[in-house]
Amino acid sequence: MSQKVTSHRVVWKYAGDTLLEQTDEIAVEYPLTIMLNSEEFATMVCTPTDLAELTIGFLASEGIIRTVEEIESLSISEQRGFAHVVLKTKITSVKELHSKRFIGSCCGKSRQFYLQNDVRTAKTVPTKTQISVNQCMELIRQLQEHSTHFQLTGGVHNAALCTREGIMLCRTDIGRHNALDKIYGYCLQNNVPLADKVIAFSGRISSEVLLKVAKIGVGIVLSKSAPTDLALQLADDLNITAVGFVRGGRLNIYTHPERIVEYQPE
Repeated sequence: MSQKVTSHRVVWKYAGDTLLEQTDEIAVEYPLTIMLNSEEFATMVCTPTDLAELTIGFLASEGIIRTVEEIESLSISEQRGFAHVVLKTKITSVKELHSKRFIGSCCGKSRQFYLQNDVRTAKTVPTKTQISVNQCMELIRQLQEHSTHFQLTGGVHNAALCTREGIMLCRTDIGRHNALDKIYGYCLQNNVPLADKVIAFSGRISSEVLLKVAKIGVGIVLSKSAPTDLALQLADDLNITAVGFVRGGRLNIYTHPERIVEYQPE
């Protein structure tokens, strides 16, 4: 049975000087527990769509798998809220790797903030892809067109995997990192080449978001919102072009500006 993305609830809205009773759409919050080789690994709170992609993307992002070929079986119990994953090989100490902080001796660079799983999975992106200013704005425009659940609820994030010409796929979730994991899972399932791709994102570019982009392997991330300082340190270090405030005919290029050009690249 497919889960609902939104629910309906009676609310009282104040407009002007009047309280009005109306029915509103609310984003559904759904707990998904990943059982890894019959042991509980993690519980995520998410939007109940594309759950297999989310599970695969999350496991890859955490460094548990590198390819879908490492998975023996994957089944989703939507009604109970479980993803059952059996790997082909035995793994040990995954819970420690999932949460332990790593302090590196890297001369003050931003990588000293990584968790251990980030050390193993975040990678420097070697892309030479360029995109024009107008193409950046068009991709964010297309992302907003795809954001139907945000328009209904105001309570979800949207992420899209793009070429320079347009959106390939868009994923929605109440968690910004979950939306990116869904994209990662799709890419792994379908062997999508990523060197020439762009990610368009609806929310703030936090360090967590930037790390997810690096783990996916995409070298340009666009957002209509702001970045954080740590995210930009990571973007500098990981060779990712971070572009924020893409709206109203303007944008800010924060890192590796050579990939953003004034006119459409050949």
